[in-house]
Amino acid sequence: MAKRAAPEVNAGSMADIAFLLLIFFLVTTTIEKDKGILRSLPPIDDSEVEPPIIKEKNLFTVLINRRNQLLVEDEQMELKDLRKAAIEFLDNGGGENAEGKRCDYCQGKRSPSSSDHPDKAIISMKHDRETSYEKYIEVQNELVAAYNFLREREAARLYKRFYPNEEKVFAAMLAEKEKNQFKKDEVLNERIETIKTLFPLKLSEAEPDKN
Repeated sequence: MAKRAAPEVNAGSMADIAFLLLIFFLVTTTIEKDKGILRSLPPIDDSEVEPPIIKEKNLFTVLINRRNQLLVEDEQMELKDLRKAAIEFLDNGGGENAEGKRCDYCQGKRSPSSSDHPDKAIISMKHDRETSYEKYIEVQNELVAAYNFLREREAARLYKRFYPNEEKVFAAMLAEKEKNQFKKDEVLNERIETIKTLFPLKLSEAEPDKN
């Protein structure tokens, strides 16, 4: 009895199918981008200049231990209270700036034991090597939010008439600048820099101790 020939599978189009599948997955697959913290590093200064003397009352210390607990100004504090405490420190206006001018726009308690001026106020943040990344980001977000709150307040006071329909004036100004990034707007840039000068972001992130 003659043997039957085994039926052959036509694989001529397999390469085309594989190529089409490859294109399909390349088009439809979303690649996640790594997220980081946007920070502008100061330029390297090789000159031997003595660092300025900072009064203790102009320094707001925030420590995060290995158990993710906050120690603010040597007292334990909950994360939900951190933003308010930072705002009170930055907005205190209890003295004068380097030019001898008082903060006439500050609305704080003007306590002599707290910061003299927003231009002198520095927030120092330090964490333990075992602090979780999530807690570190949460604390930093609250501190940056304190600056944003005060900047929004001053932007509304100075420029609300130009943005009557915007709830957050400073955010609208930044969005406008981003939208027209290739169009130089001197007036807008000057207004943004004015707000940043009123409450300059001075957030120092100290390295954890080696142990």
